[in-house]
Amino acid sequence: MRKKKTGKLCLPLAAGWLVLVVSFSTPARQAEPMPTSEQTASGNSLAPECQPAEADEPQSPGNAPAQAQPQNEAQPQTPPQPQQGEQKPGETEKKQGEQLENGISHDRLFYLLPNFLTLENAANVPPLTALEKYKAVAKGTFDPVQFGWYAVLAGYGQETDSYASYGQGALGYARRYATIFGDTTIENFMVGAVFPALLRQDPRYFQMGKGGFWRRTWYAMTRIVVERGDSRNEQWNASEFFGSALAAAISTYSYHPSSQRNISNVGSTWGTQVALDAVANEMKEFWPDIRRHFHKKDATAAGNGKSPGD
Repeated sequence: MRKKKTGKLCLPLAAGWLVLVVSFSTPARQAEPMPTSEQTASGNSLAPECQPAEADEPQSPGNAPAQAQPQNEAQPQTPPQPQQGEQKPGETEKKQGEQLENGISHDRLFYLLPNFLTLENAANVPPLTALEKYKAVAKGTFDPVQFGWYAVLAGYGQETDSYASYGQGALGYARRYATIFGDTTIENFMVGAVFPALLRQDPRYFQMGKGGFWRRTWYAMTRIVVERGDSRNEQWNASEFFGSALAAAISTYSYHPSSQRNISNVGSTWGTQVALDAVANEMKEFWPDIRRHFHKKDATAAGNGKSPGD
């Protein structure tokens, strides 16, 4: 009887010991919430570990699903956009390159007369070579508009009876036209090409573009006396004085009326040419301001729905 009783007690003790061993050797697991009826109906009652572990399976690069980029990954940054009124980096150089061709501009005084040797905001442009100086002067001197301008001047000379020995009529007009063309061409090349190439001076007019009216007026006037050299240093404008004096002498003693072939007429012609060049410098200095004024006026009219000139 005792053996049976002892056997009955040992079996529960062994089972209890086994349960304790298993309980302490197995890691504790958190209790999971019971699925609700709504989750069961929608098919979402499966525990996370019961769902297929697709993320653990290796996938080929071509079939890998697109994943969100980590937040700390460097994203390409776009350059800051300039605000209204600001110029983009390099825009000034680009505009300057568009305005210049072989060291000269495409500008025209009053939208008509060639103004190719006037530069705006171009303090650091390279000097012209000797050949470029000749080409620049030739481009302005033989511009088609110039021939029309010579015709106007010849008509004015015909009206005022300048060079009276030329007479009137078509022959007198032709002589006056040829004289004006010859005087202008010789003077342009002597002042703008021959002497600048020999003396290494820059024949271009560099606009001041800032400051008060009288300061800029004085600056333009002094450009007759002061000129920039090819070394970018200011120096005496020998090309203006020697070039215009030699041009006046050549024209006076070659094709001017014989009655005017004297030193007095040479001095008068030389002084007139220098004075005209001084006036031209004033127009070159302030013409860009006048042009911008008209452009601003046209832009304002266009913004108000008006056509330019209304």
